[in-house]
Amino acid sequence: MTDFPASRAAGLDALAAFVPAMGRRYANGRNIDHGRGAHKAVSQLSPYIRRRLVTEQEVVAAALAAHGLEAAEKFVEEVFWRTYFKGWLERRPQVWASYTQGLQSDLVALQDDRKLRHRVERAMEGNTGLAYFDAWATELVETGYLHNHARMWFASIWIFTLGLPWRLGADFFYRHLLDGDAASNTLGWRWVAGLHTLGKPYPARADNIKTCTNGRFAPRAGELAEVTQGLEATEPGGLPPVLALRDFNPPKPGVPTALLITDEDCRLEDFALSPLDVRAAATLATSHLRSPLEVSEAVIRFEAGALTDTAARAGASAAALRAGHPGELARWAQSVGVTQIVTPYATRGPTHDWLREATPALAASGIALAEWRREWDAEVWPLATAGFFKVRQQIPRVLADLGLT
Repeated sequence: MTDFPASRAAGLDALAAFVPAMGRRYANGRNIDHGRGAHKAVSQLSPYIRRRLVTEQEVVAAALAAHGLEAAEKFVEEVFWRTYFKGWLERRPQVWASYTQGLQSDLVALQDDRKLRHRVERAMEGNTGLAYFDAWATELVETGYLHNHARMWFASIWIFTLGLPWRLGADFFYRHLLDGDAASNTLGWRWVAGLHTLGKPYPARADNIKTCTNGRFAPRAGELAEVTQGLEATEPGGLPPVLALRDFNPPKPGVPTALLITDEDCRLEDFALSPLDVRAAATLATSHLRSPLEVSEAVIRFEAGALTDTAARAGASAAALRAGHPGELARWAQSVGVTQIVTPYATRGPTHDWLREATPALAASGIALAEWRREWDAEVWPLATAGFFKVRQQIPRVLADLGLT
């Protein structure tokens, strides 16, 4: 069970409760993992921001209003990291394709290698004998959440100490994290492995774990692998080239329209609905597409609650669709007599992939797929061509352009 009710109201309550801590308190305490049920120095807003039940812009605006940019700098930067990762993956879609293809290969290899399968199962079950790692594995499965610092330690130990395939670890996270996001999860694991910033892997160190868990855990000398290089040799040729942001089809007013609600963006109220001739609406469940393996019931349940809440706030009587055969979307659209489906922009990930697979059948039926793109994303994504430093430099300008300062 989790302590994250799946609604915008719950997200706003969590935001209001954390606003006083978004300044110096967050900057000073954000790296400390106090353990399950005691994550007080971090916001735990990520399941809501991930689905935009509460938006990045709302959260940053609250931090600035309460503390100003200088005091809230660390918190604001962390919000920008999520947008940066999304933009980075939009600019390098080959990385997402490589991840999904590589995961399929890893899963096949897992079936053929009994010893590896046993080692992976022990890691996922929290049965490695490393008390700290096992505690994090259990917390993840039982709550759908992990402190960000614990995520980095866990990934580093999975890759370098346990010697397990990184994509299987990323998949384990993605199947269980309530805030699981294709970009942040994939690129976070790549960053730890030394594949995002080539040659700079993240080492889990005993002294850091002891200090940043307030002594709850103290790895013994020699228990953790010494990380001297990352996995960059496994991807020869370096990073793929940066591509232009993909084109998208904006909504057309005055044509019979259906609204499609996914958990990529649960704030339809922010978009211009009045010019549209809305005839029908549907929610589209896609969380089961996160992995070829079984996705956590808590993730599925949170998505269902978020979609129901979004439809209710939009005043829409929505059909409940589940992403199966991509042609089913065209058949539903035909049944409600529309020639346009409008949905918030879906970034690289399972929902994006499924919608792209559905597009030919829609086109053959004379139905256009149109998308809204947020100004927040349009401001940040063009900057996400290399490391985060370029984005961080531009944060004051971006905030000014968005009218937040």
